[in-house]
Amino acid sequence: MHNFQKLHIYRKALALSKTVREITKSFPKDELFSLTTQFRRASYSIVLNIAEGAGNRSTKEFLKFLDYSIRSAHECVACNDIALVNEFVKTETHTELHKQIDELIAMLIGFQRSLSQP
Repeated sequence: MHNFQKLHIYRKALALSKTVREITKSFPKDELFSLTTQFRRASYSIVLNIAEGAGNRSTKEFLKFLDYSIRSAHECVACNDIALVNEFVKTETHTELHKQIDELIAMLIGFQRSLSQP
């Protein structure tokens, strides 16, 4: 078991979820039950899967949940792109959020690799 609250990736994922929540507050009201919710759920899923995976005694199981977090991060990339093409976010906001997500994905992959080492 890992103390997930001390993991840098966990804190970064929490920061991302907060950023997504703030950004989606300005989305059109008719998107509340579609893109807004999906984007928030994907960002929350990153955090929650890190926590759930850390609660496993098995490294193999933790790796599986980190993979789920990576998939949810990729979903956030797609949501961010949808928000851009529909003009819900400005290009600068999209770019900054994309950088934040990419950094988190790289960190998750790196952490996965470190756990996979014998």
